[in-house]
Amino acid sequence: MRFIAAIVSFVIAVMMIGYGIAQRTVLRGPDDVTASVKVDAKAPVTIIDGSALTAMPGRQKVEIGGAPAVFAAYGRTEDVAAWVGKARHNKITFNAESTSLTSKLVTGSEQEVPDPSGSDLWLSEYSGKRDLSFTGNVPRGISLLVVSDGVAPAPSSVSVTWPLDNRTPWSGPLIAGGAFLLLVGLVLYLWALIGLRRSRGPRRKPPKTPKMPKLPRPQSYKAVRPRVIVAAKGRRSIGRMVAVLPVILIGALATSGCSSDFWPNATDIGQPSATPSVSATPAAAELDPPVVSVPQVEHILADVSAVATKADTDRDATLLATRFAGPALELRVANYAIRGVDGTYAAPTPIPAKPIALTLPQQSKTWPRTVFTVIQDANDAEVKPVALMLTQENPRANYLVQYAVKLEARAVLPKVAPANVGAVRLQEDVPLLGMKPGELALAFGDILSAGDQSSYADKFNLADDPLLKQIGLESRNALKAKLPASAKMEYTNIQGPAESVALATSGSGAIVAVYLQENLVVKPVEGGASVNAEGAVKSLSKVTSTTKGTSATYGDQLLFSVPAVGSNEKIVLLGWDTGLVAAKELP
Repeated sequence: MRFIAAIVSFVIAVMMIGYGIAQRTVLRGPDDVTASVKVDAKAPVTIIDGSALTAMPGRQKVEIGGAPAVFAAYGRTEDVAAWVGKARHNKITFNAESTSLTSKLVTGSEQEVPDPSGSDLWLSEYSGKRDLSFTGNVPRGISLLVVSDGVAPAPSSVSVTWPLDNRTPWSGPLIAGGAFLLLVGLVLYLWALIGLRRSRGPRRKPPKTPKMPKLPRPQSYKAVRPRVIVAAKGRRSIGRMVAVLPVILIGALATSGCSSDFWPNATDIGQPSATPSVSATPAAAELDPPVVSVPQVEHILADVSAVATKADTDRDATLLATRFAGPALELRVANYAIRGVDGTYAAPTPIPAKPIALTLPQQSKTWPRTVFTVIQDANDAEVKPVALMLTQENPRANYLVQYAVKLEARAVLPKVAPANVGAVRLQEDVPLLGMKPGELALAFGDILSAGDQSSYADKFNLADDPLLKQIGLESRNALKAKLPASAKMEYTNIQGPAESVALATSGSGAIVAVYLQENLVVKPVEGGASVNAEGAVKSLSKVTSTTKGTSATYGDQLLFSVPAVGSNEKIVLLGWDTGLVAAKELP
């Protein structure tokens, strides 16, 4: 019976080991699957739809070729479609039945597109000559834009490769189990042999035979016994060799089965395979997505900082306009003009690229789009944080800095939504705030002119406001007192030529950026009297003395925290930046 059990163990062991090895060799499936397409239509742009990229689970290896230059960029599907706009383009989708890509020509009025490289819409971008290959792991809702140079036809060859799960997690247990049964069969076999030997037992001695008469002894001689190598005899010698074989086999199998692909993962048992997806709560699903991600903001700020640094150093207004607009551009360009005459005049506030302390993007699928961000050096308390309000006018434009202010030392930013949720941009006349955003600039300007006597004073927190001390009523009165009796000074507050930008906060309030302009006119009041221009006014107007008078316009970028309507809280000035933007002689 033990011989039968040993034979059965040997047979099962051979089957298990053979099947385990077969799983790793002849029965193993392919490592990946590839879908490709040849694009015959002549269009400057190709869109690989997000549904094609995520048609199968796993990382996507994209290979593109067939053009002298190849450029590809990932972006949200809506953003890619918006950038392409009315341009003629190829749209690539996935055919599940044939496991292939299909291309469809979408007609359009534009036969060429601008260079898409460097656009703030892209999550990542790649470029190469003739052929381009890269690997990504994009979630749903992300598409791929492909162009050559925007004028020539887009690359004609596109393929996407996905990895297949061809792991053999049971090959390891099968091989190890087979080796174990092989060892068990050997033990049973040896046990059976020992049992068979013992079952013969002691044997009786044969009866004595009668003795024969002794023969005469022959002459004695001594034979020479040749030395020969005799092989080991008996069952023990066979057992040793048989015992060595499974040990060697088990060691070899154990060494080859160390890979994790040979063994089942406990966390995978009973679990569905993971596929890329974008999770969202029912409430969040109803909201528009944030216009940018944090990595996009980091990329944008790196470019903004580099442009600002070089433009400020070289006083290059043309370069500055590639990343600045509105009040932020106006103040810096005027600064360049003043410094061109007066080299001792202070340069604009530097804009660092990092670290980013706060990112608040607008929730939107349309344009224009807005992002609010704060850059603060946590290791240097002496450096004031810089707050930027950036806007993007259309899909093919980059984000431009509209407002750039230094945050006040005691400023406490209101609580805002996380960057992956974003905030709603409010209209200038929204009635849900303690004061409409469009009215903030002139209301604060009235406080600068009238101080505590302003009708708006009770709506603002004016305690120890540094800006009021710098350019408020007391400062204006001090300047008037220095004028000779033959001249007079007049202040007029003007709504700056820029749109107020308001983003909602978590407490139903808003962070609001506004632009106020102060017009200062100094002119003689007596015949023959003259007015002398000084400082920045002299540098910008290029007027030293005049009998007509001078007009100087100062721009004030102001950032406020505005509470919700009906709240007991007051409006707080968070930061500002002010400077001379225009100066001239009166006509």
